[in-house]
Amino acid sequence: MATAKLSGTAAQELLDILKKRFDKHPQRHKDIKWASVLKKLEASPKALWSLNEMEMTGGEPDVVGMDPSTGKFIFMDCSPESPSGRRSLCYDDAAHASRKEHKPAGSAMGLAAEMGIELLDETWYRHLQTLGNFDNKTSSWLQTPSPIRKLGGAIFGDFRYATVFVYHNGAESYYAARGFRGMLLV
Repeated sequence: MATAKLSGTAAQELLDILKKRFDKHPQRHKDIKWASVLKKLEASPKALWSLNEMEMTGGEPDVVGMDPSTGKFIFMDCSPESPSGRRSLCYDDAAHASRKEHKPAGSAMGLAAEMGIELLDETWYRHLQTLGNFDNKTSSWLQTPSPIRKLGGAIFGDFRYATVFVYHNGAESYYAARGFRGMLLV
């Protein structure tokens, strides 16, 4: 991961965006106070950089809970649709390398690693869907269990007909309406 520290101005602009989003969507983070989140963010330039990458690629990151075992805040992409700056990607670098023609720009797992975040797994994706309706017109790659990946597949999710669906595709596939959602513990 090629991290860079945000300038003071850029960091403050991001914090302002995150605070506005935090205040606008209290149902996502009941019983969490912004002052506590801010304290952790200000102490973690690396996390701020990753959150800025999430924001710049259209993810609209927000706090969706706290990990009780670590006390870290959980940020997830909360954009209504899969982040626009992270679409048309294969699942991982091995899938990208296996494509002989029409290679996309990269892979979801590769870009997530560069950004310092993780793809949501199926459990976290289903949790996110309890906080709103996401991916009504798009879909998002999800962390794929290794037995599925070893057989060449990968999973993705979306929300249709008031239901969360998790499907499969070849890991080398990519679509203009499929991106990925990430998460970051701070």
